[in-house]
Amino acid sequence: MRLDLATVPGDPQRPNEDYASIALPASGQGGALVLLDGVTPPPDPYGCSHSVPWFTARLGGALLELSGSRRDMPLADCLAAAITRTADAHRDTCDLSHVRTPQATVVVVRWDADRVEHLVLSDSSLLIEAPDGTVTPVLDSRLDELPHSVRALGAAARALPHGSAERRAAGAEYGRAVEALRNAEGGFFTAAADPDVARRAVTGTTPRTTVRALAALSDGATRWVEIFREGDWTESFALLRKEGTQALLDRVRAAEDADPDGVTFPRGKLHDDATAIYAEL
Repeated sequence: MRLDLATVPGDPQRPNEDYASIALPASGQGGALVLLDGVTPPPDPYGCSHSVPWFTARLGGALLELSGSRRDMPLADCLAAAITRTADAHRDTCDLSHVRTPQATVVVVRWDADRVEHLVLSDSSLLIEAPDGTVTPVLDSRLDELPHSVRALGAAARALPHGSAERRAAGAEYGRAVEALRNAEGGFFTAAADPDVARRAVTGTTPRTTVRALAALSDGATRWVEIFREGDWTESFALLRKEGTQALLDRVRAAEDADPDGVTFPRGKLHDDATAIYAEL
């Protein structure tokens, strides 16, 4: 088995809000991996005294422990229990009903000798490689399927110069429109304080014999494919296999640095936290 993990902050002066971990049982049979991408809150108060890294560390640690030790529980149940455990740690001091209460995207995978189980929630991504080299992306596409009017607001904001008053105003308008759809019917879902959101995740099971390798990527890492169009999912997987997870993140950073003002490739953040996990089973 080959395992490889790398993560880099979008800004060295700010804590990395991503979380990544891998667990292998003492028996040597099977394993589990978890990747979370914490949602950066606005500068305004959001009802919680805890940081996003605090939240992702709590949620990620609970999810990894449950996924590895409670193999009788479906992954959605593991996520629901991890959300509840994390919420209980601060529900007495914080307003968990706030739309911006700390939250994260989720990828979790668990495997044994017979099967590979997966769960994906929001815009982090999972890639599954078959023995013949075919790469299948497992995506939760709901963020890409928001109403056209909302997506148009985002595109208009990203087209304005970074740091400008116009961009800040347009970004605030876009943010309000997105927040109205966060964890709401017809919108998209993230892991925050409501365990029922686990039922909204994309889940599935694949026979172990049809899986050669896996890759979990935060949206900061998928920029190589989705923003900069340097390659497709199969090419990104080949890069991970040949050069490793850090090489993919380095290429993302190089592409960001080559477009420092986001003119050629408009994006919400010029640099984003980026995390990649590669597991060759």
